[in-house]
Amino acid sequence: MNDRAVALLEQYDIEVIRTRKGRGAILCETGNECLIFKDYTGTVEKLKAQDKLLKFIKEDSSVRAEMIIPTKEGELFVKDSDGISYVLKTFCEGRECDITDREEIICAADALACLHECTKNFRDETGNIGISIPEKEYVKRNRELKRVRKFLLQRTRKTEFELCLQDVYGKYLEQALKVTESWLDYHNKEQSEWTKTNVICHGDYKYHNIIRDEEGFYFINFEKCMQDNGIRDLYLFMRKIMEKSGWTIPLGKDLIEAYEKQHHMTETEYRDLYHRLAYPEKFWKIVNFYYNTRKAWIPGKNLEKLEKVIKQEDAKRRFLDEVFKGQLSIN
Repeated sequence: MNDRAVALLEQYDIEVIRTRKGRGAILCETGNECLIFKDYTGTVEKLKAQDKLLKFIKEDSSVRAEMIIPTKEGELFVKDSDGISYVLKTFCEGRECDITDREEIICAADALACLHECTKNFRDETGNIGISIPEKEYVKRNRELKRVRKFLLQRTRKTEFELCLQDVYGKYLEQALKVTESWLDYHNKEQSEWTKTNVICHGDYKYHNIIRDEEGFYFINFEKCMQDNGIRDLYLFMRKIMEKSGWTIPLGKDLIEAYEKQHHMTETEYRDLYHRLAYPEKFWKIVNFYYNTRKAWIPGKNLEKLEKVIKQEDAKRRFLDEVFKGQLSIN
C-alpha cells in the first residue's frame, strides 16, 4: 500500500497521528484508537450488507467485532486514481487466536456459537449477503477433480509430486464422490430442516480472524459473510485445528461440546459437520493449487502437504468413526 492510499485518509473525519504498515494494510493511530485501512475487492452492495450486519452485531453486547468507518460524505469506501477501493475499519490491538492453546481454542468455539446466536436474528432483505448452497460447491469441486485427473494421466514426464498424486488420486476422488452423494441424498430429504437452522456465517472463521485481547475475543474480516448453516464456520475452524493436532479425538469432541453449550446442534447439523469434515478438502486444495500454477517447477511444499494428508488419513477415519458414525448411523 503506497502514499497515494494514505492520502485518501483525508476523506475521513479523523485526525491521524501516525501510520504504520500491517499485514497488507495500513494501521492508523488517531490518539483515541487504532484503525485499519485496507483494500476492498467486493461489491458495493455486499459492503453495505456487511456494514448493516456489523452494526447489528454491535447491538449485542456479548459479541465484539470490527466496524466500518464511513467517510465525511457517508461513503463506506474510497477509491484511488487507479480505481482500487479501500475501507477503513476499527482495529483491535490484540493477537491472533493461538490454535496450540487447547483452552483458548475451546473458548473460541464457544464464542463462535455466541456469534451465531446473535446473527440468527439478522434479516437481509436485500439478498446482498448471499446464500451458500454447500452441496453445489462440492459438486463443482468434484468436476474439477475429474478434470485434473484427466490432465494428470496425459502428462508423459511426471515429477515425484505428480507420481505420488497419481497413486492416491483414485482413492480421494472416490471419497469425494461418495461423500457428496451421501450429502445430497440426505439434504434432499431434510431441506426444510436445513433452511430452518441457517444463520449469517462469518464465512472465514479461522484463527487469524479471531483476535484475543484482555477483554476476550474480537472478530475481524467479515468480507466472506453469507447465509448458511453455522456449521460452515465451525467446520472451517475445526478442520485446521484437527489437521494440526493429528485428528485428536478428545479435542474434536471438546470443540463440538463447547459450541453446543451456546447453540444446540440438530441431527441435520451433526450430519452436515460430518460431511464437511469427511470431504477431502485438503486434497482438493493441493490439486487445485497444482493445476492453476506453472508445471515447469512444482514447489517441494506441495509434496510435503500431500504426504501429510496421506499420513493423517487413518487418524482422520478413526476420528470420523468415533465422533459421528455411531451416533448417526452413517455408512
